[in-house]
Amino acid sequence: MTQPATHSHPHMSYLNSRPALPVLAQVAVAFAVMVTKWSTRQRTRRQLRHLSAGQLKDIGLSRQDAHYEGTLPFWRP
Repeated sequence: MTQPATHSHPHMSYLNSRPALPVLAQVAVAFAVMVTKWSTRQRTRRQLRHLSAGQLKDIGLSRQDAHYEGTLPFWRP
C-alpha cells in the first residue's frame, strides 16, 4: 500500500534543516549538473544518428529530423 503524498519523510526534514551550501559548492554542483546534461545530450544524439528507419518511425521522426537533431552541438538544447 502506498503512503499518502502529504506524509512527510524523516529524511526530508533532515535535509530541510541543513544550512545552505557555500557559494563555491553551489557553483560546483551547478557545473556538474551542466556537464552531465551536455554528456547526456551528446550520447543520445549520437545514438539517434544510428537508429534504423523502423526505429525512427516508431518514435515519429524522419531521417532528416534525426539527422538535424543528431548533428546539433552538445551545448544546444
